[in-house]
Amino acid sequence: MDFQYLSKIEFPDDLRRLPVEALPEVCRELREDIIAELAVNPGHLASSLGVVELTVALHYVYNTPYDRLVWDVGHQAYGHKILTGRREAFSTNRKLGGLRPFPSPLESEYDTFTCGHASNSISAALGMSVAAASKGEADRHIVAVIGDGALSGGLAFEGINNASESPNNMLIILNDNNMSIDRSVGGMKQYLTRLHTGGAYNRLRDSASRTLTRWGVLNERRRRTILRFNNAMKALITRQRNMFEGMDIRYFGPTDGHDVVALVHTLRTIKDMRGPKLLHIHTVKGKGYEPAERQATIWHAPGRFDPESGERIADDKTRPVPPKFQDVFGETLLELARQNPRIVGITPAMPSGCSLNIMMKEMPSRTFDVGIAEGHAATFAAGLAKEGLLPFCNIYSAFAQRAYDNIIHDAAILNLPVVFCFDRAGLVGEDGPTHHGAFDLAALRPVPNLTIASPMDEHELRRLMFTAQTDGKGTFVIRYPRGRGSLTDWHCRLEEVPVGRGHRLKDGDRLAVITLGPIGTDAAKAIAHFEQESGLEGSVAHYDLRFLKPLDEDLLHEVGRRFNAVLTIEDGCRMGGMGSAVMEFLADHGYTPRIVRLGLPDRFVEHGTVAEERKLTGLDHDSIVRQIRALCNI
Repeated sequence: MDFQYLSKIEFPDDLRRLPVEALPEVCRELREDIIAELAVNPGHLASSLGVVELTVALHYVYNTPYDRLVWDVGHQAYGHKILTGRREAFSTNRKLGGLRPFPSPLESEYDTFTCGHASNSISAALGMSVAAASKGEADRHIVAVIGDGALSGGLAFEGINNASESPNNMLIILNDNNMSIDRSVGGMKQYLTRLHTGGAYNRLRDSASRTLTRWGVLNERRRRTILRFNNAMKALITRQRNMFEGMDIRYFGPTDGHDVVALVHTLRTIKDMRGPKLLHIHTVKGKGYEPAERQATIWHAPGRFDPESGERIADDKTRPVPPKFQDVFGETLLELARQNPRIVGITPAMPSGCSLNIMMKEMPSRTFDVGIAEGHAATFAAGLAKEGLLPFCNIYSAFAQRAYDNIIHDAAILNLPVVFCFDRAGLVGEDGPTHHGAFDLAALRPVPNLTIASPMDEHELRRLMFTAQTDGKGTFVIRYPRGRGSLTDWHCRLEEVPVGRGHRLKDGDRLAVITLGPIGTDAAKAIAHFEQESGLEGSVAHYDLRFLKPLDEDLLHEVGRRFNAVLTIEDGCRMGGMGSAVMEFLADHGYTPRIVRLGLPDRFVEHGTVAEERKLTGLDHDSIVRQIRALCNI
């Protein structure tokens, strides 16, 4: 696609040669380019459309990459990628071997930090700003861009708190669109809605500050004292206290985030001010594309679509397909909640992503979206459980890493009846290494009091959820993957599963294959393929462990007694996971079979389709068949 300006912009230096009057057209072209590319190569659309003007203004005003732009999450950084030398390669975004799904310093010097998870930009930018000062780089500017949704995360508040005390000249840009993926929630959202400060007042105050400093009347200590007095007087007069200025962070805004010329002027005005600053801008998620503006949650990552009509291109509906695991969770939770009045649902900002919205519609008073705050979600759930409720706390596996201490300290020690449901466990595809649910099994396996389970299919998920809410089960973890399962008819009777009991799916006499979770379905197909191909019917036994903790000791004793070769297969990290648990048990009890463990390797798995990622990690059908053949000495 040929554009008047965008086709001539390879790097930000090219952008900075343009007159400021050309920037609105650059924004229009950039927005059109993003829409055209994502229509055929799906990704995060609405977020990137909402910050087009901000992206252009930042690269126009700041000397990137010497000046540092730290994006939070990175959903919104497609325009940034296009303007920083990657426009020609943008069609490979999120594809195997192509551009990474989120900004990464491993890809470009313009990408300053890892940003797949929310709320880390302020802390990272503060570290960069303090480092620049310590190295005498007084001309280096550091900018953190964070959304109002990400600002609900505890790490963002920790960064702001430290920024008010550590000497720095960092600029925080608060992109306020009342959204993360779903609508923003909580007190911060309400606070930002009410917050208004006049721009003229800020300009007058800065001019006076510069003059008094030049005359030698104002030094840093006096400036901070005056600022605190000024904030107190303003709060007294207006009856509204600005939280940021209350922590000695200069506040500007709110201002229109879609007026690129005004943004350039504002950024130039505050660029060289000393001390930490915050610019509050208002934007519209999906700006410039009417379907995305109207339904921002759906168009956050809409899949393929017709850019002209705005019609999304749906999957083939001519044959029945299994439901998504998340939808089975959502429907089953509502079913259980109707039967058990103690049940409540919790999600950290992912009601549509984890399908808690199904229960929210019918039981809003029994469901809680706590914002991007996984640690709080876990401890909040523990508090509810302590007082007699039975919370199902649904967190994406990769995001649950941020709640590790809370799960241990606040739930497991007291063995409180909290059901942690880890969605997106295992390989997740195009979102890549920041989003793979690789570490939950290995991380939680050593923690006392936890029950850890993974269903092989949708029926098992329903039964495990039913089991977890029965009396005396304590802290219960259920992990399941992104995407669809294997059963088109997923309804089944809700009944209790014996905790710590796996089952033998198929008997055999040469090799025992032990699996955990839905990858067992793939293993079953590989076993059937091998036996048919080799003519060795009945040679491979298949055990679904079902529970990582407690282990089914009777099952493992059977394996140890009967087999000289064991293959374990799991969709989690190989080091310390289910295979390690099996190997430890067999060794502890004097069994000495040959054991091969398949799982995710000791490296971060890059983005691609799940099928491509499985092939890269040896978890695909052909690799499993090869391992079975080798262990059966064929």
